[in-house]
Amino acid sequence: MALGAFSISLNVKDLSISKLFYETLGFTVFAGDLEKNYLIMKNGDTLIGLFQDMFDKNILTFNPGWDQDAKTLESFIDVRDIQKELKSKGITLSSEVDETTTGPGNIIIMDPDGNPILIDQHV
Repeated sequence: MALGAFSISLNVKDLSISKLFYETLGFTVFAGDLEKNYLIMKNGDTLIGLFQDMFDKNILTFNPGWDQDAKTLESFIDVRDIQKELKSKGITLSSEVDETTTGPGNIIIMDPDGNPILIDQHV
């Protein structure tokens, strides 16, 4: 099952300090806004999201419809189809997308250790 571009979304205590830390590791700001309490940083094909005061845990994030440069793919598996497949395999969803809609939407599942996995389609 193709889930789209992958990144990890980190819950950080101080966005400015985290930004400087990841810049020393070679990451650069790719998207986001310090004043909105989040940054997306990139190093090669590796993406990390830094989020201050937005959620409690770190989150594994997949973006159907995007490549690692957040460019829209010509062909991809819609989040609603991913949802149907996960349900057919007996996976419980913590959050579902309305299957009667089209376009952006997201679902959340939890891995066996309680780590949230966000499948977040923006197109």
